[in-house]
Amino acid sequence: MMNQTTPPHSAAPVIRIEGLHKSYGPLEVLKGVSMTAPRGHVISLIGSSGSGKSTLLRCCNLLENSQAGDILFEGEPVRWKGRGQDRRPADRAQVTRMRTNLAMVFQQFNLWAHMTILQNVMEAPVTVLGEDRAVVEDRARALLAKVGIGDKADAWPAQLSGGQQQRAAIARALCMQPKALLFDEPTSALDPELQQEVVKVIKDLAGEHRTMILVTHDMRLAADVSDHVVFLHQGVICEEGPPDRLFGDPQTERLRGFLSATMAT
Repeated sequence: MMNQTTPPHSAAPVIRIEGLHKSYGPLEVLKGVSMTAPRGHVISLIGSSGSGKSTLLRCCNLLENSQAGDILFEGEPVRWKGRGQDRRPADRAQVTRMRTNLAMVFQQFNLWAHMTILQNVMEAPVTVLGEDRAVVEDRARALLAKVGIGDKADAWPAQLSGGQQQRAAIARALCMQPKALLFDEPTSALDPELQQEVVKVIKDLAGEHRTMILVTHDMRLAADVSDHVVFLHQGVICEEGPPDRLFGDPQTERLRGFLSATMAT
């Protein structure tokens, strides 16, 4: 699972999921899923629409409540109360702490339209973490430069292209200095020419050995940046492993069919 360029580590995985079940009423979306995101690794989740990829990601960040199974952040398990459909996190402070360390980048950017790009990037560290505004501003400007839009700090979201808005959203996530980045289809809302702007940023972050979980329909991106790829089908892990094996020598008919259909579109 570890590639040759990934630095060794001995600490607990940043995220560990064990036997996770998630249902919406009678519809069971996740059926006992287990996965691990070691520190410094990129884990890609692939699969057809409705396979449970985005739901799993949202469960990782406690944006969705699961009905059974465990979620551990750096070895610390989420504390739950209730059972089944009534199960929910028991410790609000724990949820806040975990969420601030697991920054999520959404498909639709989710920038605040009434704030400039710089204000968008600064908002959470200042208001949620209580950091010094001047310190955060310096970091935010550096991150906007890092993702290639340093000259857009004073622009409004509506003045930016989709690719620029998504890069701003990535800078916003990075400004929280999270332990892991969670990407939910970060390029799927973009035109092909704009996708490459965001792909380059994600590849650069992977090269820095940042811990990331990436839900993507872009098989080339998953192959290029991942240490480990997980193929979900109808709420279960059908196959997983290093990208060279999953994409080069798939072991299951379901994965072969999925890759064939994906590459043909």
